[in-house]
Amino acid sequence: MCIGVPGKVVSVNGIAATADVMGTLVEVGTIFIPEVKVGDYIIIHAGQGMSIVDEEYAKLSTEQWRELSNDRL
Repeated sequence: MCIGVPGKVVSVNGIAATADVMGTLVEVGTIFIPEVKVGDYIIIHAGQGMSIVDEEYAKLSTEQWRELSNDRL
């Protein structure tokens, strides 16, 4: 099973981008999503942007990640 986390793209530079993942900026590859642009929400796995998703899906997924982390604390 693969696990991906949602992030919001804040900058794009060629085949790389910076995404905001729950308040942390991460560098990700964009080779699988060359059409990505600033403001898009993406699913990130192993340092690579895997797909572009809509804002509603990204926010719901982020809420679920936060709930999981709160359950573990």
